[in-house]
Amino acid sequence: MKLKICGMKYNIAEVAALQPDYLGLIFYDKSPRNFEGIIPELPKSIKKVGVFVDEAIDKILQKIEKYELDAVQLHGNESPDYCKELRKYCYAELDSASQNEIIKVFSIKDEFDFSQLQPYEDVVDYFLFDTKGKLPGGNGYTFNWDVLKDYPSTKPYFLSGGIGLEEIDNVISFLQREESKYCYAVDINSKFEIKPGLKAIEKLEEFKKYVSSSDF
Repeated sequence: MKLKICGMKYNIAEVAALQPDYLGLIFYDKSPRNFEGIIPELPKSIKKVGVFVDEAIDKILQKIEKYELDAVQLHGNESPDYCKELRKYCYAELDSASQNEIIKVFSIKDEFDFSQLQPYEDVVDYFLFDTKGKLPGGNGYTFNWDVLKDYPSTKPYFLSGGIGLEEIDNVISFLQREESKYCYAVDINSKFEIKPGLKAIEKLEEFKKYVSSSDF
């Protein structure tokens, strides 16, 4: 099970020292976690994810080049055709060493129409399921994970949305159930913050300790 820590803005080096698998940087000017700084040198084992909301493809490509991103997370209303076009650049026109994973976000509350995933099957690498709320992300509360009992795909997905220390038992329980079969990573953010973009290292360490001891 992979771990993604998203919404990075301030103490990136400290968080990177915990060796998560992914670090997410938000490039959306309406977000309090919008990133405009300099990324410190990170271990090669950590993948840098750029999070975008209905952004023009050329702007995404500029961020990929500037920050040497390893993955792109699409958190808006991006269509399958948009994802197909982005994938063409990420997998064909960029240098092979710079190919980028594409993660498409879908927001859930108490129910979800999984048929809308089908057009994205061949144009993204992962799905990410987040909590439906007022903001594109970072709303701070979980959705009903029982919805994922109806997950029809074999595509790996990220589990996101308001996951904190108080959910650790629920996370471990979920990962023992059949509907977690294709859960590839857990994505944490706002529940581990001192303020938007500034992560609470001790809380992250505790979360990582629990998940490591549980073969998470």
